[in-house]
Amino acid sequence: MTARRIASLATLRAADIYGLTAEEYSLGRGNVEVVRLLLQAGVTVVQYREKEKKAGEMYRECQAIREMTRAAGAVFIVNDHIDLAMLTDADGVHVGQEDLPVAAVRQLVGPDRLIGLSTHAPEEARQAEASGMVDYIGVGPIFATRTKKDVCAPVGFDYLEFVAASIVLPFVAIGGIKEHNIGAVAARGARTIALVTEIVGQPDIAAKVRALREALGRS
Repeated sequence: MTARRIASLATLRAADIYGLTAEEYSLGRGNVEVVRLLLQAGVTVVQYREKEKKAGEMYRECQAIREMTRAAGAVFIVNDHIDLAMLTDADGVHVGQEDLPVAAVRQLVGPDRLIGLSTHAPEEARQAEASGMVDYIGVGPIFATRTKKDVCAPVGFDYLEFVAASIVLPFVAIGGIKEHNIGAVAARGARTIALVTEIVGQPDIAAKVRALREALGRS
């Protein structure tokens, strides 16, 4: 593992909030503006997740986000689009179970970038750990969520507790997490927690991040 990847992973391990873009829920704000607000709020890991836009527009947005995250010392992850991650020198890429195999992803992105993998069941987590290719896993959806169109059924706390107790890889809890339930998610072992609409759908993103950290007892 290279020094850059080690540093990115250390930032991810230390992060409390894992921010994601979701422009359709962002109250008319663009992805770049939302990331600016996330960074101002002290979020140190940002994932660009965009399904609908043309490649050229996504490329321009990722270029801008790369510049901002680098200046802020934050980790920049691109969801699914390995080409965008490489072209904009992102710190990592996040893929799902039905995307390219992680060995193929590692072959493409090389040793410097993080690979995150979404998981929904114990066997998927075990396989990710055994692969030697995955740097961190997503665990979820913990609760029902409408943010993703092709999301699976909620995995609940049982899977989260399994990962916290049995898997060495860093993990990010995700899916339907809100201010009112984030404490329960943390109590079951999640240190890094991803929220989408609960943050980007707020008029004051900084205030919401502060409230979430207060709910976690980490303000």
